[in-house]
Amino acid sequence: MEQSALLQRVGHVSLEPNPALLEHAQKRAESVQNRIADQITTFAGSMWFVYIHIIWFSCWIGLGVEKYPYGLLTMIVSLEAIFLSTFVMISQNRADAKRQVIADQQWQTVKEEDNQNEQLLDRSNQILELTKAIHSFTSPGSGDTKKAAP
Repeated sequence: MEQSALLQRVGHVSLEPNPALLEHAQKRAESVQNRIADQITTFAGSMWFVYIHIIWFSCWIGLGVEKYPYGLLTMIVSLEAIFLSTFVMISQNRADAKRQVIADQQWQTVKEEDNQNEQLLDRSNQILELTKAIHSFTSPGSGDTKKAAP
């Protein structure tokens, strides 16, 4: 689904970023290594990366930089694949860390809501007991509320 179509469907919903994820991103951005890895991962996952490789391979083969079976090109591409797979794992670790931040925040919310529910249940039980006491006090036939007939 295109992003614009998605935004039209949820245009009424506030797209405020999750504060826990913002804090996590700020902590992550403090490390130069993380910023470099994030930029490489972002570039390697883009179409520009694909286009550059198409041009590079076409020029390498088309200009005859080396003859078939392209041993140097194969070695370069293999080394690149090793590094890119490492960056993919780094990206997965980053995504896992984000999911953990969200899960921790949701668990905290669940605990707070559970505590609130317990308080509401206690209050509801108190209200029920008071209602029963008032009802028994005001209902006919209870206690000294009967009047003698003249």
